[in-house]
Amino acid sequence: MTAALIWVLLTVVAEFALLSLNLFGDAATKQGQFIDDAFILLMALAIPVFTFVVTMIGYVVIKFRADGDELEDAAPVRTHKKWVGSWLIWTTLLTIVVIIYPGYVGVQELRETHEEEADLTVNVTGRRWQWSYEYEGRAVSLFAKDDMLILPNDSLIRFYVTSEDQDVIHSFWIPAFRMKIDAVPGLTTKFDVNTTKIGNFNDDVNFRVQCAELCGRDHSLMFTRVKVVEPAEFEQWIADQAA
Repeated sequence: MTAALIWVLLTVVAEFALLSLNLFGDAATKQGQFIDDAFILLMALAIPVFTFVVTMIGYVVIKFRADGDELEDAAPVRTHKKWVGSWLIWTTLLTIVVIIYPGYVGVQELRETHEEEADLTVNVTGRRWQWSYEYEGRAVSLFAKDDMLILPNDSLIRFYVTSEDQDVIHSFWIPAFRMKIDAVPGLTTKFDVNTTKIGNFNDDVNFRVQCAELCGRDHSLMFTRVKVVEPAEFEQWIADQAA
């Protein structure tokens, strides 16, 4: 009974802390919000299992620790078949549930815009140790390491991502968007985001492109500052760059 009460108490405290803390800041995309919700759900489901293991280990260490120099065999332990059976059933059901949601449902959610026409397409190329960007159909490209990637808010943006031939694998990641995909030499990958929040690197370091695949000496320096602005401001910026 004591162990059960400790388990319940730890679980309640941990669940409350999870729901109260904003661990990563607000997501800046529709897809990012779904990813955050899925993360919170999976954490909430995992906490009771984690606290159960911690409670049992702590309880056994304290309750059945050695007493002085006396040594004796512990009492034999028999398997509780009903407990084992119930554990197998409910953990199996839980696994099936998370495979469906957020697993399968989440994949479909992230892919639902793939057949739509994007408001903006950006071709991204990675090389050691720098990103370059081409705004498709806008006659604007960014090659310098200090350039800032400007993107419009309230827009469907499609990124096509690759790495230069004879280079290595990189990974294109924008923490504020929660989306990440590998940049592979000779292969073009893609993902979509629906931007929902104005922001920039100077105010929030999550607004950056970061390589998330260890790629060599300057891997940690392979990033680009990102700024999300109103669509009208973005179009003005494009016009200024093309002038």
